[in-house]
Parts: sequence; C-alpha cells; structure tokens
Amino acid sequence: MRRLMSAFSVAALLVGAAFAGTAAAKSFPGVIALPGATSAEGIATGIGSSFFAGDLFRGDIYRGDLRSGSASLFVDAPGGRMALGMKVDVPHNVLFVAGGFTGQAYVYDARTGADVAVLGLANPALGTLINDVVVADGAAWFTDSVQPHLYRVPIAADGTIGTPSTLVVTGPAAHLSGAFPPPSLNGIAASPNGKTLIVAHSGDGTLYTVNPETGASAAIAGADVPDVDGILFEAGRVWAVQNFRNQITELRLSSDLSSATVERVITSPRFEVPTAVARKGSRLALVNAKFDTGFPPTATSFEVVIVER
Repeated sequence: MRRLMSAFSVAALLVGAAFAGTAAAKSFPGVIALPGATSAEGIATGIGSSFFAGDLFRGDIYRGDLRSGSASLFVDAPGGRMALGMKVDVPHNVLFVAGGFTGQAYVYDARTGADVAVLGLANPALGTLINDVVVADGAAWFTDSVQPHLYRVPIAADGTIGTPSTLVVTGPAAHLSGAFPPPSLNGIAASPNGKTLIVAHSGDGTLYTVNPETGASAAIAGADVPDVDGILFEAGRVWAVQNFRNQITELRLSSDLSSATVERVITSPRFEVPTAVARKGSRLALVNAKFDTGFPPTATSFEVVIVER
C-alpha cells in the first residue's frame, strides 16, 4: 500500500508539474492591446512583470502586466503633453518619459501615476524632439533628435530629481541627416557602470558611443542598422529596433564597445513599425507605432507585441 501511495504521489506531482509547465508556457500572451490609445511610441518594464507604454500624441501612460496580458490607462495626461521613450528607475520606482516636441520630460510615480516632476530640457521654439531616455549612474539621460544634444537629469540617492543640464555631442553622432525617421539621435542605452552611453542615430542608420563627461562620440564598427529607433543594451548585446523594417537586430558588442557583430535578426508578422523595446526575462516587448498609416498615425488600435529574445 505504501508503494502504491508513493506511486500515486509521484504521478500527482508529475501531472501537477505538467499543468504548471503548460500554465507557464501560456503565461505570456503574444499581443497586449492598449485600450483607447490613439498612438504609441515608447515602452518600459517595471517591477515584476509590469510594463508601461505611452500614447505618443496625447501623452497618456498605460500600465499593464506582461504575464497576464492586461493593460489600462494609468496616467490621463494633461493637454499638451507627449509620451515617447520611457524608462523606470526601479530603485525609486519612478517613470521617466521623453516629451517629444514639447522640449520637456516628465517624471511619474510608478505606483500612483502622480507627477513627480515636469522638466524643461529644450526650447521648443528653437526646434527639439526629446525622443528617448536611459537611467544610468545616478541620472536619466535624454536624447534630442533634431539637436546634437543629450540632457542629463540627476537623481539623488533619496530619489530627488535634480536640475537638468545639456551635454553637447561632438564627433560623428552630432551629424544631422534625413527627415523622417528623426534625423539624429534616437534610442539611448548605457554601459553597466554608466561611463559610456550608446546612442542610435536614425539618419545614419548606425550606433555611436558617447562620453558622458565630454560629449565626444565614436562610431561602433559593424553596427549597420538602417531605420534604427529604440535600443536595449544588456550583457554585452544590443537589441536595435528597426521600425520600418519591422525587425530587431541583435548585435554582440566588443568589450571596449568599439565594434559590433550581428548575432541574429528577429521578425514577427505582428510587427507594424515597432519603435521601442523592453525586456522581461527571455522575452522582448515592443510597441507598434504604426507610422505606416501616417504621422500622426490613423490606425484605430495600438498594442504591445511580445517575442522570444
């Protein structure tokens, strides 16, 4: 009887494990709708399986769960705001959002959606497009797609947001070229220690490193990524979103960040001009901007697409 009970116990465990494995396999949906969104551009992952995505032209912020596939309006932004690239400062649980043509950046409490700060980075009358952001080494860094500028926003140890400053980029990354996609700096990432920034240049279709102290830039050899938009850098690899090509290119960078080798190209029939990427475990989450329908887009629905990395 004891052996029989043991056999039943083992069988029960195996069946339970099978069901658990099936549930885990199905726990991440392929597509998550952003209900009511009229446009989209940026995405960021937060604590656990949470994510944030923005309505580009309304400035609204959505919060959802990558595992359950839920998403709902989180910040009903005041009129005049925009929402492009975004990044969560996890230790302080705040969300930084690039404000596009407004020349502003917004900082939201990632728990409540309340405003933490509204920051003026550039004068919109002089031309600006605050496009993307990364958090590294005690600061949030924002790109400007029509000026050769990066904007640094200090973050104190207690989470206090400091006064922005402007870093003038020199060298090849300062080149302004093209019209649309944006002619200059777009996506941004940073080395683990924050001592080197990596920027995507949409007009040149390549990646550059930037010294955050001096603004000096250098090309990353072999980083040939036409239509590059948002980027993600982790564990020596860059995932570069190529919006109108509907793909992500994974590149392995050399230890000194001077060269890149293409590892693979990720595509999906669900991509429709994706513009930004975030990671959760072995999965990448991208948001479809649908600029193929126009700018502003005329599509009637917007969504997040999840793929294996």
